[in-house]
Amino acid sequence: MKRRDFISTGASVSLAGMIPIILEKSGLKAAANPQLPSELTVVFQGDSITDAHRDRASYYPNNARGMGVGYVHMIVSELLGSYPDSVIFCYNRGISGHKVHQLADRWEYDCLQLNPEVLSLLIGVNDFWHTLDYGYDGTVEVYESDLRELLRSTREDLPDVRLIIGEPFAVRGGTAIGSAWSSFQDYRLVARKIADEFGAAFIPYHNIFRNALEKAPVEYWCPDGVHPSLAGAFLMKEAWLATFRKMYGD
Repeated sequence: MKRRDFISTGASVSLAGMIPIILEKSGLKAAANPQLPSELTVVFQGDSITDAHRDRASYYPNNARGMGVGYVHMIVSELLGSYPDSVIFCYNRGISGHKVHQLADRWEYDCLQLNPEVLSLLIGVNDFWHTLDYGYDGTVEVYESDLRELLRSTREDLPDVRLIIGEPFAVRGGTAIGSAWSSFQDYRLVARKIADEFGAAFIPYHNIFRNALEKAPVEYWCPDGVHPSLAGAFLMKEAWLATFRKMYGD
């Protein structure tokens, strides 16, 4: 679908103009760039949305090939460009298809040893999706238990880490989203519950995409309802940075 098919020329609004409206409606507000520590390590963890076809051999921090082609690449580019006076090390350790228990299996190597000051976690869609199409027998209770234990152990090893938890999302109208996805709501609620338990900043991605559908159709933001387009990745980046800046601006 072409842009002219859903936004008339006379009423068109630039993507940059849409974003603050979408975020504010979702409970997020853009914030000024805060002062960051002189050194900061940020680790991004999750599944294919975070992975975004990254080159896993390019595992050193701030390596463009290792950031993938999605929201993480956009975030890291902006962080490094916006804070040249801080030494920032960013790592993308998302792996396509992973569920919480698979993160736990590799947590020491892919998270704890990196000693992050900020840990960004977006996980949960496969914990549900794979029960539909991939023979996984997990439940929402398993997801909750696994996620709570992962963050409990993380707090033990990294008591001062700042947590950012992204809400897993399924965008209505996407080609992969059918009637069976109605129960995915329970997984989203668990993510918010766990974020509250651990004092994590929470990014309401599902609601953000839902509100974005008022500006452009699902094909524009997230065609299959799970994996964002470039515009969707940009939207996620803006939401993440608004959350990050508020966290360090408080």
